[in-house]
Amino acid sequence: MFAALTRTKALAGNYAFSTIKPNSDIVPVPDKRLDIISQHIKADKIVPTTMEFVDIAGLIKGASKEEGLGNKFLGHIREVDAIAHVVRCFEDSNVPHVSDTIDPVSDIDTINTELIIADMETLDRRKTKVEKLAKSGDKEARMQMEVIAKLSEALDQIQPARTVGGFNDEQNLFVKSLTLLSAKPVLYICNVMDPSDMENELVQEVKEIAKQDGSSVVALAGKLECEIMEIEDLEEQMVFMKELGLTKTGLDRLISVGYGLLELVTFFTAGGKENRAWTIRKHSKAPQAAGAIHTDFERGFIRAEVYNLEDLIEHKSEAAIKDAGKLRVEGKDYVVQDGDIMHFRFNV
Repeated sequence: MFAALTRTKALAGNYAFSTIKPNSDIVPVPDKRLDIISQHIKADKIVPTTMEFVDIAGLIKGASKEEGLGNKFLGHIREVDAIAHVVRCFEDSNVPHVSDTIDPVSDIDTINTELIIADMETLDRRKTKVEKLAKSGDKEARMQMEVIAKLSEALDQIQPARTVGGFNDEQNLFVKSLTLLSAKPVLYICNVMDPSDMENELVQEVKEIAKQDGSSVVALAGKLECEIMEIEDLEEQMVFMKELGLTKTGLDRLISVGYGLLELVTFFTAGGKENRAWTIRKHSKAPQAAGAIHTDFERGFIRAEVYNLEDLIEHKSEAAIKDAGKLRVEGKDYVVQDGDIMHFRFNV
């Protein structure tokens, strides 16, 4: 799956810890809006935004107890922003399962349980540090103990930390500082044999789990995706996909869902040397968007000139947008919207 996603030949194997050192690669995020912008505004090059994917070995029972290499891989998981868990949802006697049975529910439970056990140990260590302070009346320590108790209650019931809500801003900052593994957003990738199997019974079982633990699901045929990516000529690739009844690759869908899972938005800059897509967190303000381009832009931010894609499609050029009065001037409190096309004015 990682090989198809990144167009590489990463080491893979049908046994635990077949990949010891994580493979990682930067993948462009497909976005038709950038192509549309480039039809109206010419630039020397077109630069999509990107995501980094890290291929971490599958865990086995006991990973949280440092059996084998498992604890090392838990450390790798701690460094990522979201977890994409590839789940086998197909039968094939030529491809034996590491557990000798095809059971996606069990596979998911194994991973989730190991993450939860590791989180329990994290909470126990933090509790030991702050318990005495909390008893002495320290306000922050008492807040931390309350959060730890609430999280521990969920983990004891084998519920991931991401299902626990109701925290205020201060408490959420503390939860974030704990870097709990089960607090990370999760995307279950159902690996099927054929596009016609994307709604099969095993996939439905995964979707039911995702409803319960607040995760997302994408089904795709991993072997087929590799075949598509091996076709270097884009026109031939599109013909092959059309014959299969596909309008976009499963990997494009995976990237798009992952982008949403991380609560990211895209804004664009256009004209001159490049038309480019930029990634920022949802709810970011204009100066933060400027800072994604260069720290000087944020430090010396004056204003942003903003319009949207619909304006560009209607008026065909930035000059016409300005003449039509559709070019907005926004200040430092403006919350950037997904799809904004922006120019920044700054002074340092």
